[in-house]
Amino acid sequence: VRVQTFGGSDKSSNGHRYDSIPFANGMIRSGMSCQLIHYVHEEHDKFFSVAVKFDFIIVRCNPGQIKADGGSQERFDQSMRMMRKMGIQVWPSPDVMEFMGAKDALCKVAHLNIGLEDTLAYYSTEDFAAGFKKTMAFQPRVLKQNRGSSGEGIWIIKLKAGNYCTEYGDRSCSDDEVLDMMEANDNHAEEHTIAELVEFCVNGRNDTSGTWTSKGVGKYLEGGKEAGGQLVDQRFCPRIVEGELRYNCIGDA
Repeated sequence: VRVQTFGGSDKSSNGHRYDSIPFANGMIRSGMSCQLIHYVHEEHDKFFSVAVKFDFIIVRCNPGQIKADGGSQERFDQSMRMMRKMGIQVWPSPDVMEFMGAKDALCKVAHLNIGLEDTLAYYSTEDFAAGFKKTMAFQPRVLKQNRGSSGEGIWIIKLKAGNYCTEYGDRSCSDDEVLDMMEANDNHAEEHTIAELVEFCVNGRNDTSGTWTSKGVGKYLEGGKEAGGQLVDQRFCPRIVEGELRYNCIGDA
């Protein structure tokens, strides 16, 4: 994203994501040829005329960044699908990203033994306002927008008063309860009421949402479900500071 420092908060000063250089060097040390190529949407056709000369492509574009730079994620994905039809491997493929990268996947396992019942996805203002007030009253939260994965619009939220209820559903927060918030992209802190947060998430910056120092603009539900407007509300798990493990099922279960 050329209007952002280094191309985005997930980038180093060299313009690449932090782990892209180690990936490339690892392949080179293994005897493979590996070149790093920036995708610029104005040079879409030129990019893919070069890409077809490789045996495989590792995609390092975070979802949402091509659109944020003025390009079309749909056009990029369709061209990557064409590469796969030509026998050129693409990792991860657009379809894998769509089905495995969806942030609402946690909601689909919420009622299984591995899930948490207070994990919700919101697609409308009414559901968000009602659902979040109920979950926020129970436990500290992580609230995630659907677009992008570099930490912008991902908030760790706690009640300033710390007056959580014992059982999920025992109470709901009021609009004037104060929240301590931290955004994951740069770990900056903000303090807002429930009402201000809901307004920012739905309508962005205005007199009702208060003053925000976030680099983002809010409006996380804009366009509805069809356009990717979504918020995922999950319980904050404090052991995340110890790290995380990701598991992918690569065969039929």
